[in-house]
Amino acid sequence: MNNEIYNFPSYKIHSLLKKKEIKAEDVVLSCIKRIEEKEPKINAFITKTFDTALADAKAIDKKIAKDEPISPLSGIPISIKDNICTKGIETTCASHILSGFIPPYDATVVKRLKDAGAIIIGKTNMDEFAFGSSCEHSCFGTTKNPHNLDYVPGGSSGGSSASVASCEAILSLGSDTGGSIRQPASFCGVVGLKPTYGIVSRYGLIAFASSLDQIGPLTKDVRDCAILLNAISGFDENDETSIKQPKIDYTNSLDNDISKMKIGIPKEYFEGIDGEVKDAIMNVLKGLSSLNVEIIEVSLPHSQYAIPVYYIIACSEASSNLARFDGVQYGLREEDKSLFGMYRKTRSKGFGDEAKRRIILGTYALSSGYYDAYYLKAQKVRSLIRKDFDDAFSKVSLLITPTSPTPPFKIGEKTEDPLSMYLSDILTVSSNLTGYPAISIPCKKTKEGLPIGLQIIGHYLSEGEILSLAYHIEKLEKFL
Repeated sequence: MNNEIYNFPSYKIHSLLKKKEIKAEDVVLSCIKRIEEKEPKINAFITKTFDTALADAKAIDKKIAKDEPISPLSGIPISIKDNICTKGIETTCASHILSGFIPPYDATVVKRLKDAGAIIIGKTNMDEFAFGSSCEHSCFGTTKNPHNLDYVPGGSSGGSSASVASCEAILSLGSDTGGSIRQPASFCGVVGLKPTYGIVSRYGLIAFASSLDQIGPLTKDVRDCAILLNAISGFDENDETSIKQPKIDYTNSLDNDISKMKIGIPKEYFEGIDGEVKDAIMNVLKGLSSLNVEIIEVSLPHSQYAIPVYYIIACSEASSNLARFDGVQYGLREEDKSLFGMYRKTRSKGFGDEAKRRIILGTYALSSGYYDAYYLKAQKVRSLIRKDFDDAFSKVSLLITPTSPTPPFKIGEKTEDPLSMYLSDILTVSSNLTGYPAISIPCKKTKEGLPIGLQIIGHYLSEGEILSLAYHIEKLEKFL
């Protein structure tokens, strides 16, 4: 059994640890063996932390041997996206410009995981600075989809989702700015949650777009998602956008009665999507109808503006946030006789093409004479998009949509067409613009065996309802 531990969800491992049927060291060794087997093909990890992971596991085993209490995450190997700061472990954002950067502190989420006894197994690959939807824009090479190595795993949290899908890690943390947890979760057939903006601290997350970024879980199933959210959520005085609310145990919501729940289906989200994706979602809706869930069509009329609004705001905030990476304080520094020359050489060599593209777009949108025409107008339309959602939530509890308009696409298929790549996020960006929570769960597979994801979107602080519905859908086996 020891060699198969990597297949188990965290709650099953926790039960076995408490019964002393396995050791935390067994769990870590199982994942290490799996990583060594899978990594040459998948490339999910940038940095591996096997030595510290084994040391941490032995410390957990000593606690268990003494019959000391352990938390649900004690001894559970977790991978961390490489834009989340980890004390003493290189954090690169998959960019040359941060090569050699070793943070002197842990992000709040990492500290909370360590306090809960979770074991960091490594840092995962990603699109550079989270700029992408395919995990092809990394200076460490492309991550492959574990279901078919010719296909992308989604992005930007492609390494995190692939590490869970391939069972190299039991759990993972990603970040979601426009769908970067949910879209790779969909492509890799795992569960990915973008929480309400502010319930998970962003302190220690290297910013892409500060008003959109959110850290969240990537897991094998919905219960694991709730367990991981329990550990990382909560107020943080280091994050000025953090929400003060009572501590919630999200696992208590999973078995809630969903009969008579009203579910909205936004008609705009089903226009122009892949046929297999649409059929898969409709099949699940049939299953929910059998549980006495009421399905209601709703409209989100400003959805057509979500992509342009998102990319104007996201690129504008990115150009501002990435201005700090100039060779003076962090990572790469290219020498030159003049200060300006050093800046130019460092940023030219340090940033990849997609990062440069977004910095240029954002700088243009914020420049004198264009701010009102682009950035300010985008913020106004953002308010209209949020109003659409508020109107919909006055009629229904939750929304169900596809996560992505298509199944996973092949590596290299969209790299020469940035606009086509950007449209991959058309069904996910609105949740970041509104700040509302959303989850992607596995729905079905295509004829070629590639995963399809179903998205559930909720109103402000509705994680409990979202997880409950997701949990019940997960049990609709004959419809999945």
